[in-house]
Amino acid sequence: MFTQILDPVHSVLGSTLLALVPVAVLLLLLAVVRLSAWQAVIGGAIVTLLGAIFIWHTPTGTAFTAYGLGAATGFWSIDWIVFWGVIIYHTLVVTGSFDGFKRWLVSHATADIRVQTILIAWAFGALLEGLVGFGYPWAVVAPLLIGFGMMDLEAVRVAALANNAPVSYGALGAPVIGLAAVTSLPLLDLSASIGKIVAVLALAPPWLLIYLVSGRRGFRAGWPLALAGSFGYIAGQYPTSQWLGPYLPDVIGSLVCFGVLLVLLRFWRPAVQLGFGGHELAPHEVEAWRTGPSASSSSGAGRGLLPFVILVAVVVAWTGPWSPLPNYTPFEPKVSAISSVTGKPVSITWSFSPFIAGTAILVSWLLINLYLRPRRDQLREVFRRAFGQMWGALLVGPLIFGLAQVFNFSGMANSMATGFAKVGTAFVVLSPVLGWIAVALSGSNTSANAVFGQFQATVGKLLGAPPLLFPSLNSVGSEVGKPVAAQTASVGVATTTLVRQEGHVIRHNLGWTLIILAYLIGVGALFYFLLPSSMRL
Repeated sequence: MFTQILDPVHSVLGSTLLALVPVAVLLLLLAVVRLSAWQAVIGGAIVTLLGAIFIWHTPTGTAFTAYGLGAATGFWSIDWIVFWGVIIYHTLVVTGSFDGFKRWLVSHATADIRVQTILIAWAFGALLEGLVGFGYPWAVVAPLLIGFGMMDLEAVRVAALANNAPVSYGALGAPVIGLAAVTSLPLLDLSASIGKIVAVLALAPPWLLIYLVSGRRGFRAGWPLALAGSFGYIAGQYPTSQWLGPYLPDVIGSLVCFGVLLVLLRFWRPAVQLGFGGHELAPHEVEAWRTGPSASSSSGAGRGLLPFVILVAVVVAWTGPWSPLPNYTPFEPKVSAISSVTGKPVSITWSFSPFIAGTAILVSWLLINLYLRPRRDQLREVFRRAFGQMWGALLVGPLIFGLAQVFNFSGMANSMATGFAKVGTAFVVLSPVLGWIAVALSGSNTSANAVFGQFQATVGKLLGAPPLLFPSLNSVGSEVGKPVAAQTASVGVATTTLVRQEGHVIRHNLGWTLIILAYLIGVGALFYFLLPSSMRL
């Protein structure tokens, strides 16, 4: 059995820097050379394999086997889920169900910009993130906010910052599933630990959003909306993440948030209705909203909502702890090594489970089709749109997980972790920052977790930290970095006048993103020093 080498050049600093080379090459190809993600990952994979074979002395055949098992994991555990989630989204769009639901939501808003922002950017954006991800919440939400009177740049920033909390559970949990795959930590435990951090993080964004759209005046009077927005989302997200896994926290969190907000609006509305910037709306502006297009768009709720009910029901029944379906594994090829940190065997495994969550989502889509009854030409359009949107991401999934598993299996991750562990307790600050940097350059929370997940877990082991904390902070740090990710921004601005102005958008988002990152560092310190038991297995 291959034994990993911890210090191939007999220098902790030198080995740490060498282990950083594949990561640096990958990020350089993305951020400086500006290759597409799948092209950059191929370059990073070549460098990783060369380093594994010639510096860490991994047997060539074993290294390629580890890459193949990682690629299989990326396809089956990530692509299979994300693809069918996107197929459901485009089916709703093509059949008009999604637009009907969207019009119904708009009709239940008021002329007040604070209500529109919390209902549409925060709650509706979380639903989009949970189902699709990939910057689509920005692309859908921003035009709605522009229609409410926001300038394009401000609308994109509000849509992006509203998207902070839901990202770890985006695309039906793909980032958490990927993190579990590379760390070998239990999926439900990781979902629960990330859910705890996200629940604390989600307390802040609604307040920030109200301040951004209405200033101090709107902030002082808009507290019921902020409370309803944050606690409504958490009321659905938190229990789902703790007991049902990573697939539906965003979907259920957003649906519960809708319900809480709509109940609130039946009994309370702002005494003074404000427009964007905090100016008081004139009576004729309020009347124009009441009698405008939104007033005649109150239908469509049932046709738009029932597909989500079908999705939730099937996935909960299929993947919950009571179901044996995801645990059926007819074969499980693996390759093993002796860890350079623990001296114990470690394995790279591909668990082929035919009835995983992706299959449940496929079944959900089939049932949704029975309800919506799309025509054949509509189904062709669904797959055309999905492949047009997804082909690059579908390539990145297997490629990045192959790279990550070679990086882990060869011992590179252990060598890099040994160097970073010299930082000591201060790593609780670096942990989310590394996730923030990774997603800012790669554009993908799933990719950031794949590359840094095992490294973060190993640093935690070396420091004696709670085993779930640093991998979880990597994931949540990645979601905080999404508003400054160029690849996400390029999708998010596609429906505005800011096309090809991603740099301007990123600079506009940067300041508030750093403030949220500082808040997350404080949350991480809270769990590290005061609540460590909540981050243990």
